[in-house]
Amino acid sequence: MPSPRPTIADIAHAVGVSAPTVSKVINGRADVAVATRVRVEGALESMGYRRRRAAAPTAGTGLIDLVFHRLGSPWAMEILEGVEHTAAEQRVSVILSELGGKHRLPDAWVDTTLARPPLGVILVAASLSEEQRDRLARRSIPVVVIDTDGEPPEDVASVGTDNWSGGLAATRHLIALGHTRIGAIGGPPDMLCVRARLDGFRSAHTEAGLTADPRLIRSGNFYVETGYRAGLELLTMPATERPTAIFAGSDMQAIGLLRAATELGICVPDDLSVVGYDDLPVVEWVSPPLTSVDQKLATQAAVATRQLLDLAQGRTPATPRVILPSELVVRGSTAPPPR
Repeated sequence: MPSPRPTIADIAHAVGVSAPTVSKVINGRADVAVATRVRVEGALESMGYRRRRAAAPTAGTGLIDLVFHRLGSPWAMEILEGVEHTAAEQRVSVILSELGGKHRLPDAWVDTTLARPPLGVILVAASLSEEQRDRLARRSIPVVVIDTDGEPPEDVASVGTDNWSGGLAATRHLIALGHTRIGAIGGPPDMLCVRARLDGFRSAHTEAGLTADPRLIRSGNFYVETGYRAGLELLTMPATERPTAIFAGSDMQAIGLLRAATELGICVPDDLSVVGYDDLPVVEWVSPPLTSVDQKLATQAAVATRQLLDLAQGRTPATPRVILPSELVVRGSTAPPPR
């Protein structure tokens, strides 16, 4: 009669390999033939093997693996600082991985992570396949996601902000100032947060009895070059058609947009109002200071880190899905439209 909880010996017997070989697969060792690894992984999955949870980490031990889809921006640095500060309070260290702009983790990353292994993983705008999640779960490595690129599985903890409300608040502010021709610059259209912000943008138009003009909407990445290129396109439209205000999907896009406006001799905010998103520290130092939606990046990072440490110690977070409120911070880049 098989045991109710399969052991390494049970897996080894079922696959026809040695117990040490099964142990190597479970522990992420590289010295196992690919075909054998696949067979063992299949048996681990089909037989429902779960590794015994390790003892709770003590002060000064363990690592958090923080994975960004792309590093190098002030946005990423805000999250990194928030994670590191919260982890340091528990004397836990942070290691960084970067996916070169991709949102899906390669299997090679999972292999390397299993060979470490960390206390847990925080993914930023990135996600795992179901098979990759199962591999980490078998090693009792929890995962928390910040700023998901899509709807995360129900069993994955996540932290984000209300992107729809952020887009709504930004656009309501511009409409309240008297703008009716409002442009928007979105991020990658396959990201959930981008779609939510643009939905909020459109909803603000609808409630005001206006129609969002699709000719005034652009998309790209969240970086300066997209804001600059989209700005040149939008601001060189005929004067009667070009927007008098633009909602940018990130502060970096907004900074690129300010550069385009300056080159074209368009004054912000007298000729053009601009709203960014993220409320990075740098926006207080651009000219004029940028109106922006604060999506609480440091708070997101802190909450995600605390969630992960709870999970690593066998505690279930009280709220596995955390949605923080966004907040519009008004500065000098917005004003009524020119008469």
